[in-house]
Amino acid sequence: MSTISLITGASRGLGRNTALAIARRGGDLVITYHSRDEEARAVVAEIESLGRKAVALQLDTGNIQGFAAFADRLGAALREHWGRERFDHLVNNAGHGDYALIGQTGEAQFDRLVDVHFKGVYFLTEALLPLIADGGRIVNLSSGLTRVAFPGYAAYAAVKGAVEVLTRYLAKELGGRGIAVNAVAPGAIETDFGGGAVRDNPEINQLFAGMTALGRAGVPDDIGPMIASLLSPDNRWVTAQRIEVSGGQGI
Repeated sequence: MSTISLITGASRGLGRNTALAIARRGGDLVITYHSRDEEARAVVAEIESLGRKAVALQLDTGNIQGFAAFADRLGAALREHWGRERFDHLVNNAGHGDYALIGQTGEAQFDRLVDVHFKGVYFLTEALLPLIADGGRIVNLSSGLTRVAFPGYAAYAAVKGAVEVLTRYLAKELGGRGIAVNAVAPGAIETDFGGGAVRDNPEINQLFAGMTALGRAGVPDDIGPMIASLLSPDNRWVTAQRIEVSGGQGI
């Protein structure tokens, strides 16, 4: 029986790449999207072209009040498409970048980062715990910016730091169910994150390349396959870890 992985924010970027990496390893997917339904359908089509099954569900990870209804929709999708009551892997990937120096960060800007990156991860995981199979996995996306300070990302890095603490507590509390929980912290990656700064601005790209031991900025294929491998049976004994995937950024 194939595994079923739920990835939030998988219509683009690292979420999309992770979904395809899991599909190539023989897993089925439930992906969520915020507003890019056409892109989400395209990802589903790509997964199906790999011979795997996939479903796309709309979800605003900053709207905590909507999580109970989402859990109901997810349960219905699992029964309809797989004849199952539970899924195996939760990857809390959805998020956004927001650049602002500490003295210029607005409260609404700060609150949105907290809602999406921390409260959303906390309460979505809580809502989905009854649907996660014993022996399953949870991966929370963090950031290399929790270790290496880069001006303008204090609020973003702070909420990702909170996710790393939450990861350890989830691992402790869910260990009795055999659920492994880890945080993956990418370095600077060439995606549309933060307006595509690393991908589209040569100066920023070279700045991060110069900070990285392997001499370049990362690409999505550096991250998605790593997460897919973390979900494999080979890594069943890895839990409560912050795993940085940055090419040696800032060492």
